[in-house]
Amino acid sequence: MLLMTRRKSLLTVPAAAAASMPAAAKPRSILELRYFQMRNSADGQMQRAGDFIRDSYMPALERAGGKVYGVFANLIAPDGPFLYMLSSFPGLGAMETALDKLNADTKYQKERSALYAKTGLAYQRMESDLFRAFATMPDVEVPPVEAGKPSRIFELRTYESNSPATLQKKIAMFETGGETAIFRRVGLTPVFFAEAISGRRMPNLTYMLVYDSLAAREKNWAAFVSDPAWLKLRATPGLSDAEIVSNISNILLRPLPFSPVR
Repeated sequence: MLLMTRRKSLLTVPAAAAASMPAAAKPRSILELRYFQMRNSADGQMQRAGDFIRDSYMPALERAGGKVYGVFANLIAPDGPFLYMLSSFPGLGAMETALDKLNADTKYQKERSALYAKTGLAYQRMESDLFRAFATMPDVEVPPVEAGKPSRIFELRTYESNSPATLQKKIAMFETGGETAIFRRVGLTPVFFAEAISGRRMPNLTYMLVYDSLAAREKNWAAFVSDPAWLKLRATPGLSDAEIVSNISNILLRPLPFSPVR
């Protein structure tokens, strides 16, 4: 389902950086990425599912204590068409409570029944992956939107590891090794960083970046790979991709007009 990419790199986690890391300002959120596989057909699945998410699911989840932050369609990715929906909950307990509230929400249940009562399908299949946000970025960050600017491009990247131990090393590189700070400095603006706790291809970490355009994406990644701080990190032995990352994959997405993150 994902475009495959590889990045040869070496990173490190300096002890001084770890000691100086600030405590998280809030508890780490639970993020859900819900994937809807679509089909181009007379059912109008993309429109039908998108309208339901906008008009029914988003307000119902807000009433229940969760939040939909983003709804995205495929831009450059295999297996399209599809939608991705990014939601956030204060914790696993809060997510369970939200699900109970959705089941007891008579308005939402009526709207959901009406969706599935129509002829045809609203989508082909649905999958859900759960993540725990990083301590240094404990929830989704909504990038500011400038009036009059065209819709931006979002990249979803997944780093798979061979074991939970090697995954924690990779997470530490972002959390305490300085990689996230380098991202921000060169214009690779993050929307979230998170560790998978349930779903496919575990163990893995997944993150999302936003760009003004495809050209900006190329420019920002070129700045990253040539950044002196990055070059210094990758020169340290012991934490190469071959040792702690078994696969890197990515897809490019476009936000739907009603997506809060867009």
